[in-house]
Amino acid sequence: MARRTSLVNLNQISDINMTPLMDLTFILLITFIITFPLIEQGITINLPKGKAADMMETETRSISLNLQKQLFLDDVPVSEDELRAQMTQIGINDPNTTIYVRADRKLPYGDVVAIMKILHDASITKMALVTEADQ
Repeated sequence: MARRTSLVNLNQISDINMTPLMDLTFILLITFIITFPLIEQGITINLPKGKAADMMETETRSISLNLQKQLFLDDVPVSEDELRAQMTQIGINDPNTTIYVRADRKLPYGDVVAIMKILHDASITKMALVTEADQ
């Protein structure tokens, strides 16, 4: 004999549970807040302070000079001759590229001028010195 039970109609839940979605959103937000400053520049340089202008250029490159006088072009270590060759190539191929120069504040002024001379010799007319914002 078959067992007879009454099956209760289960109500379908038509609402989306927002709690896991909110948890995921907050985790992603916190992750991006923590990692964004690390992504900005990988080379640690103690920049001088100054008032920054709005810089909204399309094509940019970055030259960094740390306290040990090591040169970096977009986080890639380069020698002065390699930098000169690459800047000459950029000056010929795309003279509208903006070059950001990042140098440690404790470096002698002449070291920064030497980089700017390389840019001038390569016919690069758009260059900017990167500083930290004044508080």
